This record gives sequence, C-alpha cells and structure tokens, in this order.
Amino acid sequence: MESSRCKAFLAAAECGSLTKAAERLNYTASGVSQLISAMEGDFGFLLLKRTTRGVVLTAEGEKMLPAVRAFLSQENRVHELAANINGLDIGLINIATYSSIATHWLPKVVAAFKKKYPKITVNLMEGVRQEVLQWMAEGRADIGFTSGGDDIDGDWVPLADDRMIAILPRDHPLANAESFPLERCKHEGLIMPAMGKDEDVMTMLKKYGIEPNIVYSTNESFSAWALVENGLGISITNELIVNGWICDVAKVPVSPPEKITLGMILPSVKHASPAVKRFMKYAVKELKKE
Repeated sequence: MESSRCKAFLAAAECGSLTKAAERLNYTASGVSQLISAMEGDFGFLLLKRTTRGVVLTAEGEKMLPAVRAFLSQENRVHELAANINGLDIGLINIATYSSIATHWLPKVVAAFKKKYPKITVNLMEGVRQEVLQWMAEGRADIGFTSGGDDIDGDWVPLADDRMIAILPRDHPLANAESFPLERCKHEGLIMPAMGKDEDVMTMLKKYGIEPNIVYSTNESFSAWALVENGLGISITNELIVNGWICDVAKVPVSPPEKITLGMILPSVKHASPAVKRFMKYAVKELKKE
C-alpha cells in the first residue's frame, strides 16, 4: 500500500470531509479524492461514501480502517528507528488524555521534552475516560493518560493518586464540613459530567452500593460546576481537575475517603516507538516529582 493513499483515507475518515482532510495534509481536496479513489481501485471496493455533507465510511471502509492505522503507525516506527540509528531524534506522538492532566501535568512535561527533542511532534487529544480508552483501542493514540481500572488493555504505568472530593454550593449545609458522606448522593441532586457517566465516580459509588440521584448531566466538568455554583445540585470529581479553577463553590473530601490512580497506558512498552519511549521516561521523571 502507498502511504500517501493511506494517509488520505485516514484523514478523510477522521475528519468526515475531503476538504478538512486536505487542510490537514496540506493537499487539495481533489488530490485527496484522487488518492482515495486510487486506493479503492486497488482494493476493488469503496472505502468512503460521498454525501452532500462530507464522507462516511462504508462497511468495507470500517473493516479496513484499523489495518490502515496500524500500517501507518508501523511505518512511522520504521522511520523513527532509522533516524535513531543515524543519531537523529524525530517522530510523532499522539497522546489521549483527561483535560485535567492536559491542563495541569502535560504542559511542563511537553515543554521539557520538546527542549531536548524539538523535532519530535506531540499531538494532544482531550476527552473523558471512555474516549481515551476508545482512542487507544482504535490505535489513534500512542499513549493514554487516564485513571486505572480493570478495563485497562495494555501496559499500565501508575503515576500518582488523586483523592475524590465533593463540589458543593457555598450555602450547602456541609460546605464547611471536614467530609461529605457519599450516602447523600442517593438523595441529593447529583450533577454528572463526562457525557453523563463519569466512570471514576460511578465505579466509586457502585463500590458502596449507591444509586445516585442524577438530576443533570454535562459533557464537561466545568459546566457541571457552574450548575453547582448556581445551586442546582452537587457534583463529585477528582481533586486535580479543580486545581486553579476559579468558581464560588465548596470543595469537600468525600467520606469514606476515596482516591483514583492516574497514570499512562500504552499498547506495549516493549514495542513502543523510540519517540514514545523517550516521552514516557520524561513523563515518569517529571510527574514523580509531584
């Protein structure tokens, strides 16, 4: 397979548009279309269905997409290895991460890493836990920063524990308390971020047999806390994400005390590219200082 055709197909599949794919690759839209058409001609079936709104994968395209991602990833590793042998430090690292980690941890890690390896490109993809795991499973990311759990598929590198806290309105009866009993989530209105299903929170509540009284759901944690600030309910989250965030709410540790472990997931540390291995070492070195 020609890598230029594969890159055109992958970009179009991820962008849902030939025009946006062309912008990503610095091609013309017609050039992207020709590359994909040539690839379809070689395979003998259509990969994309053209519509007035853009492009969508055909059933055959859905089946081919993971293999194309794997092919391009392996090609990238070959180029990195050759450059490494020649004493050059180049490469591409796609990182899937929580927004809180992207905000509070990764800037200093990336800054230190880029100072040493300026020719290695680092891309960040921010999402909630289920999105991070999905991007890792699809091969769209080389490293995932998320919380641990039994559903982790790959090599897990723990970095730090982060305690769970309740976000309460300032006039809440427990706003100045030493702790917030999780049992109260059965009756108080709970505002649930992460597309209405924060897996860290749900796993914790399930541990104690608590069925939460969810009154609102949001995509972003910041939206949930704005609702809390206006007295529309309470929320539960990990402490890292609220660091440096300005909002007139109370932050109270939950009771019983609970924490999550944040860390890195890789498909395989042993088979990771040279660039990914370098970044992983930098991340461990910088974040263990916390």
